[in-house]
Amino acid sequence: MSHVLTEIREGVGWLTLNQPDERNTLTAPMVAEIIATMDAFEADESVGAVVVTGAGSAFCAGADLGNLRAATRDSLANVYEGFLRIARSPLPTLAAVNGPAVGAGMNLALGCDVRLAARRARFDTRFLQIGLHPGGGHTWMQRRIVGPQAAMAAVVFGQVLDGPEAERVGLVYRCVPDEELIEAAQAFARGAASAPRELAIVVKQTIRDMADIGEHADAVSRELEPQLWTVQQPWFEERIAALQAKISKR
Repeated sequence: MSHVLTEIREGVGWLTLNQPDERNTLTAPMVAEIIATMDAFEADESVGAVVVTGAGSAFCAGADLGNLRAATRDSLANVYEGFLRIARSPLPTLAAVNGPAVGAGMNLALGCDVRLAARRARFDTRFLQIGLHPGGGHTWMQRRIVGPQAAMAAVVFGQVLDGPEAERVGLVYRCVPDEELIEAAQAFARGAASAPRELAIVVKQTIRDMADIGEHADAVSRELEPQLWTVQQPWFEERIAALQAKISKR
């Protein structure tokens, strides 16, 4: 059985972790399939966005605890690659968190650009609770997304957040009823996938670069060249013409 299921719907690539009996634990074979899937999606011009979710009742239960007992620098790096490969993707990425996201599984959600959560989702860092220091950039991602207090509450104080609580602290963009998650994720991702693919990639990089820009004037300068590039692209003229035609019919 494949460790990862893939599907492309309306320009949205779906990557579904598919080891439900093991709560979608990140193993070496699964990591290899995640990497191969992301390579394939990025090479496919029809894919404009990626959704990551889990089969069964869990999103991802993290790394295999037995393997952690014998962890080395190389083995940890292999686990990290399961979520870092997605975090590095130039394509817009969305985590559809359908159940528990634990440890490295939470990193998988944090590494996506946006997170939607079912009400039954559970975000559980669990590192300190098993006597393990966080890894894979967990504390950095948490602090950047939710701020120092919420990061401290989750990582050090062991607070586990369900979907509504995760939405309240800003860990997820939206919490939806369990049965609506897949449809909501598809509709959400379609917003990025319906844009010109190259434009979405460039804009995502611009937003990433803004983390290092402290002045408004510098931000204006950073956006100027890509905006000028945009107006020279055929899709811009096509979409402006379509909008003008629509307006003229009102």
